[in-house]
Formats: sequence, C-alpha cells, structure tokens
Amino acid sequence: MQRCVDRVTSACLLSLISMSAWAYSPLNELPLGSRAAIKVEALQSQTQFQQTNNQSQLFPPASTLKIVTALAAKLELGDDFMFETKMEQVGKDVVVRFSGDPTLTTQDLKQLLSRLGNQGITRINGDLWLDNSAFTGYDRAVGWPWDILGVCYSAPASAISLDGNCVQASIYTQQDGKTRVYVPEHQPIYVTTVASSVSKIEQESTQCDLELLSSPDNHYQLQGCLQSRSKPLPLKFAVQDPALYTQRIVNTLLSQLNIELNGSIRLGAPKLQGKVIATHHSEALPKLLETMLKKSDNLIADNLTKTLGSRFFIQPGSFGNGTKAIKQILFTQTGIDIEHTPLADGSGLSRNNRFTSQNMAAVLRYIWQHDDELGLIALMPKSGTNGTLKYRRSMRKDPVKGELIAKSGSVYGSYNMAGYGLDKSGKPSTLFVQFIADYHPPKTKGDDKPTVAPITKFETLFYKDIVNFSQAIPKK
Repeated sequence: MQRCVDRVTSACLLSLISMSAWAYSPLNELPLGSRAAIKVEALQSQTQFQQTNNQSQLFPPASTLKIVTALAAKLELGDDFMFETKMEQVGKDVVVRFSGDPTLTTQDLKQLLSRLGNQGITRINGDLWLDNSAFTGYDRAVGWPWDILGVCYSAPASAISLDGNCVQASIYTQQDGKTRVYVPEHQPIYVTTVASSVSKIEQESTQCDLELLSSPDNHYQLQGCLQSRSKPLPLKFAVQDPALYTQRIVNTLLSQLNIELNGSIRLGAPKLQGKVIATHHSEALPKLLETMLKKSDNLIADNLTKTLGSRFFIQPGSFGNGTKAIKQILFTQTGIDIEHTPLADGSGLSRNNRFTSQNMAAVLRYIWQHDDELGLIALMPKSGTNGTLKYRRSMRKDPVKGELIAKSGSVYGSYNMAGYGLDKSGKPSTLFVQFIADYHPPKTKGDDKPTVAPITKFETLFYKDIVNFSQAIPKK
C-alpha cells in the first residue's frame, strides 16, 4: 500500500478503494468479540476509501457525541451566546440567578457579591436566594454508572454550578500502614479515609483497590488499599450537591466581604422580578466549545445541552428536552435525521447513548461544508499536538502527528475517534469515523513485559492509512 501511495495515480487510488472491509488487515489487531465500524471518505468526491458494511449499526459514541452537541449549539445559540449570572434586589431580598454557567468560579461569584458593597449595601435585611430554576430534572443523566459519580468528569450538570462542580484534594500513604487525606481549608466538603497503605505485592495478592464512597451531603470516604508511594496521589472529587456547596461558599464570601445577612441563604427565588445590581458573563460560545472539544469537558457539554432544551422549548432545560432539541435542530437546519437515535446526554458519558457511523460521517461532512460560518474544525484537537490527542500513543509520532483533526471518545469497552485527515497543505481532505465497541482484551499478568495494547496497534495502522489516503488525493 505504501508503494502505491507514494506513486499517486488513479489506478492506485482505485486499488485502495477496492479493499473489502472484511479483509482490512488492521481490524485483525482487535481481540475476538470486538465490534468495529470504520469509515474513510474523501470530502470533495465522496469516494469511499474504506468502510465496514455496518454503517447503520448503533454504537456507543462516547465523547465523539460532543461534535454533535457543538454543531447544535452553533446553529441554535450562535457565537454571541454567553452564560449569564445575574444578581438582583427584590424588596429586602437579594437573588443570584444562575444559568448553569459551567465555567463560573468562586472568584467570579465573589466579584458579583462585591457589587453589593459598591451599591452601599452592607446588610441584607431579608434572605439571599440562589435561583436554580434554569434547569429541571436530574443532574445526572440516565445511564451514568454509579461507580464514577464521585469523580470530576462525571460532575453533576446543575443550574447552580461553581468551580466546575469539582474539588481537588490528595491522599498520602504513611509508614504505619494508614493513609491521610488533604483538602484545602476553603473547600466546604468533608473527606475521611480508612484506606490502608500496602506494598505492591500485598495489593496484588489481595486484589484490594482504592475505592471512593460519596454521600449527597458532600461527604466522601476513601477505603480499600493504596500502594505505598513517596508522593501524594492527586484526587478530584465531583461535588455531589452543588447547591449545598455553593450555599457554604456564599456564606464564607459574605463574611469576607463584611456583608451582614439578617435572613437565610435559600434555594429558589421569590416570584417577583427585581432590580439588576450586577451581571457576570461567561466567555462566548466559540471559546466554550474549544474547551469542550479540546479538553472533552463533560460539564460544558451537558449544561449546553440543557440550555439548548431551555431555549428551543422555552422551558427549564433538562437532559430530556435538551437531547430532543439537538435532534430537532439537526434535522431542521441540516437535514440529518437522528430522531430514532437513543441519546441520554450531550457529553457522551451515558452508557445509554447510541449513534451510527454513517450519521457521524454526515455530521462531519456538514461541518466541513459550512466551515466558513461554523469554524468548528479549528476548535477540535490535532493528533499528537494538543488537547486530548496530544499524548495518545497512536498519534504521537510521524507520519500521524499533526496530520489528523479529530475528537476522541471512550467509555467501558469503547474506543472511538471521529474527524478529518489533512492534505499536504494542512486542509481537511477526508473524513473518518472509528467506532470500536465490546473491546475486552485478555488481561496481562503483572510480571509480564510491557506490551502494546491491541487498540494501539489497530489505531497506529488505521491512522497511517488515513494520512496516506488524505495526502494521496490529487488536487483539482
């Protein structure tokens, strides 16, 4: 194949195209039981360079779904969209109206509250309300597994969101066989540990792993075992109750700002509208989408999904109306029909999401065709260069490094990629979709020598082929 690609002719391209999917040798690197849907297609001519014969079969999209969410957000919300957090005075009360801003920080909230002092308000004679009415329904989508709810990539998608609904901490091993945990003093969460500090041999013989238990009141307990280590292990806890977390933060901020509160900090809002005292805006949509796509930020994706539901149906946003809005936006504005595609969220975290490779290819093609007005391709990670693809083993070296622009996605047993192969001038010339599901390679023993994972072997070969296809297309 390499010799053929080096000599770019129509005959060579036809020979590449004629390879049957079942005989595509990189697929042989995947373990038995795996399912794969792959597609490589020229953008200009729509020539099929490679595809399996299951393009309409449903696969878990994982975080490649963020491409779909990004497209819907661009089409419906527009580049000028920003999340808005407002503070109002209603009689004796003060109301902070949250909009689900996934980037709002404690410092942003402090600056908002400091405007009270600027207005000469040093005492709130009534209550301080935290308005959470922008969203409704579950903060976690159906299909999010219980065992990851304590970690930050599955932080709840809530109207009241602060600090990414994530708290950083660390755990230390001790010589007495115990562990201790450190949480910054200003963080209003409670963490305990009964985990044991053990040697590598003890850990492997007992199969005792570190486990995290969380409760709704933002209490976390670490248990099980942690291999003895010289440096602390960084931890990131998903805030289980963002409203409670924010209530405690606000109480601290009022004290720091010397603002007296006669009433209470309450959830909800009085029925009357008030006088706007101050407003905080997030960055505009393109910057939010760049962070979402490059860092695969689930909270941005899911809060945008709920916002789409709210804007499209003129009601509080939810996972239900948000995913329905995404489907209707795509159909009415692009003609892509995913009405019967099972979607539970906009981030791809739910195990209940399903997508076909042909529909993902249609989304990629639409984005490329309208790149001048959408500008989405530039926001996606580049192979071996930035974002989630910077350190991917199958993309770190030539000829793949810097030659693909794509979004990765993985959930249990799934390893996906969707994006574009670049021509020699650095412009997209092909689109490609990789959906791998039911990937469960045999486990290696601890004393075995390091081996290259089957998925890495497959991807290395597949991505090299994409680069070859993309750069072998003659310019018209």
